[in-house]
Amino acid sequence: MDGSHPWLLWFTLVALLAVSAFFSGSETGMMSLNRYRLRHQRKRSAGARRAAKLLAVPDRLIGLILIGNNAVNIFAAIIANMLAIIYVGEAAAPWVATASLTIAVLVFSEVTPKTIAAQNPEWFAFKASHILKPLLKLVWPLVWMVNKLTNGLIKLLGFDPSASRDDGLDTEELRSVVDISGHKISDSHQGMLKGILDLENVTVEDIMIPRNEILGLDIEEDIETLMGKMLKTEYTRLPLFDGDINNIIGIFHMRKANHLVRLDQVTHNAIKRFSDEPYFIPESTTLTTQLLNFKKTRHRLAMVVDEYGEVMGLVTLEDILEEIVGDFTTNTADEVEEVVAQDNGSYLIDGAATIREINKATEWSLPTDGPKTLNGLALEQLESIPDGNVSFRVNNYRCETIELNGKMIRKIRVTPMQSAEEDKE
Repeated sequence: MDGSHPWLLWFTLVALLAVSAFFSGSETGMMSLNRYRLRHQRKRSAGARRAAKLLAVPDRLIGLILIGNNAVNIFAAIIANMLAIIYVGEAAAPWVATASLTIAVLVFSEVTPKTIAAQNPEWFAFKASHILKPLLKLVWPLVWMVNKLTNGLIKLLGFDPSASRDDGLDTEELRSVVDISGHKISDSHQGMLKGILDLENVTVEDIMIPRNEILGLDIEEDIETLMGKMLKTEYTRLPLFDGDINNIIGIFHMRKANHLVRLDQVTHNAIKRFSDEPYFIPESTTLTTQLLNFKKTRHRLAMVVDEYGEVMGLVTLEDILEEIVGDFTTNTADEVEEVVAQDNGSYLIDGAATIREINKATEWSLPTDGPKTLNGLALEQLESIPDGNVSFRVNNYRCETIELNGKMIRKIRVTPMQSAEEDKE
């Protein structure tokens, strides 16, 4: 054999290993592409558009890559065997060629290009699409035949080869995406996105103003008292009821107070006349549904009722929007004092504070699927109103009652168990 032949064989073998590396990297790069980012990049990148078209029919793409990769590797095995015969003879050639080629393919044609493609999928896939797209047209008959055979085998195994991949994400998966992208999204925007995702899992009962905290107008009170409440209130709308909060007869908007003061004589009937019709919703309504209902009905305040028609509380459009964007206004002093951090790592919390607000303020995970307030959670654990201060545990939080009255627990000190253990140490 001519002395120049080994050099030609070596050149051919190196070229084949390079082509094999291209196919291996293309497979990993194409399959590692972020489908959602790819949809966005198609608007401004020709490479993204080519890659998207190739991925639209994945069995064709995989068939093309594997046909090319296997063909190249087979030819490389033949060349490697010819080189081994030249250097070690026919007897040892198969063993030497197999061992040497396996190491070379693994290092140079598999692990290295696939690692690069996995770390830089867009760079690799977009460049590879320049070659893969025309190559698919060139060897289309062979790819078609291979796909027919493999699809038939897939059907025999009980799978549907025509089934498309579901790239849709549920709420928790979307939340994970937001968390992963946190370094690219500002904290405020990240919080808003999470707030929107939470709307479907939160009901109006979770955020409503409870009935015992509702500030309203009792039509049975005298005119002077009613006008005094209208002038002093900080709210734009007040429920109008007849003797009892369950007898809601209207919603009075404070801008209507200007009409009242222009009258020669303010009467109870005038107040009723200037009130809007009340809007009632069930306590189980999700915030997503209620947000759409507010938009549809043009209401901004709704009375929340239970299955028996009893008023449980009220919720406003602002309350729902605050779940997304946070508080619109600065909290009052009373609200600030609902959750007060202590120097020892514990928190002194008002019994009327809602579990969701406590979790937000402290980043805890107190259970939200039962009672809505800390007082309700404590009474559920104790199963009665205690006569004196007691301690109890809720999951990984130690609770100690601080202030009681005959109806409820007013103040509770809550300490995460980890903090409690650190204090002992």
